[in-house]
Amino acid sequence: MEYFTKQNSIVRQIWGSSDTIMFIFAGAAAEFALNKSVDWLYFTGKLPSDPIARFLSTVSYARDIVFAEQEDALRSIDKMAAIHKAVEVKRGMDIPDWAYRDVLFMLIDYSIRSYELLERPLSIVEKQEVFEVFHRVGSRMGIRGLPQDFGVWQWIREAQLEQNLQYSNYTADLFGQYRRHLGFLRYAILIESQKLVIPKCVSSRVGFSNFKTLKPFIGIYKLGRQFNLDWLLKELLLPGAYKKAIMRLDVGIEKRGCPFQKQQLEPLRM
Repeated sequence: MEYFTKQNSIVRQIWGSSDTIMFIFAGAAAEFALNKSVDWLYFTGKLPSDPIARFLSTVSYARDIVFAEQEDALRSIDKMAAIHKAVEVKRGMDIPDWAYRDVLFMLIDYSIRSYELLERPLSIVEKQEVFEVFHRVGSRMGIRGLPQDFGVWQWIREAQLEQNLQYSNYTADLFGQYRRHLGFLRYAILIESQKLVIPKCVSSRVGFSNFKTLKPFIGIYKLGRQFNLDWLLKELLLPGAYKKAIMRLDVGIEKRGCPFQKQQLEPLRM
């Protein structure tokens, strides 16, 4: 049986943990609020109505592709491309290739940043593997102008961060929606989580301070995972409307003896 990613792939380790995916989600939520193409998701109305669910849906879709069999993954990618094409037809204009690349680059970058924050530094070979998996996703979608290796990607990523990000009314509105859907405490935790993974230029443009409140607690959190205490923390911090969706993202929870196992395995509904 052929899978979209090899069963021993570092990408499966990254996307098999809800911890890592939550930081990927947090980083992408901050950066995308600054992206010049964010108006496309405002056009559909789905992003401002429930941005948390919209971003969780996106990362869940990516996660499912990572673990899917080859043919199932390709069908999912084709479906995703068709959905975007339908939005383009409805609006009467094409989503620019750079906008597609930006989203793909976020998945690559925050996959690496989040795993290194919570686990260990990745080797160049492992980073190249992350790049290659998402490069195949982008190629299947027909995205033009994709770099061919991780080294070139790094250079283009830096240029993209400088050219395609700006603080706008959409930025202010999105962060306001995050606050409304999460509540004060959870919103504050989201902001502090974002500070831990986003590049400096993203942090400065969104107006974050340099002080990272959560940084000293990362080691404690990682230690708590050995005793399943991270699930208790998630149970307290995650909004009920999104809890099942986030818990479902874990792979191999049976091995961890998670007390919320049955709940986490329920199908994702958004």
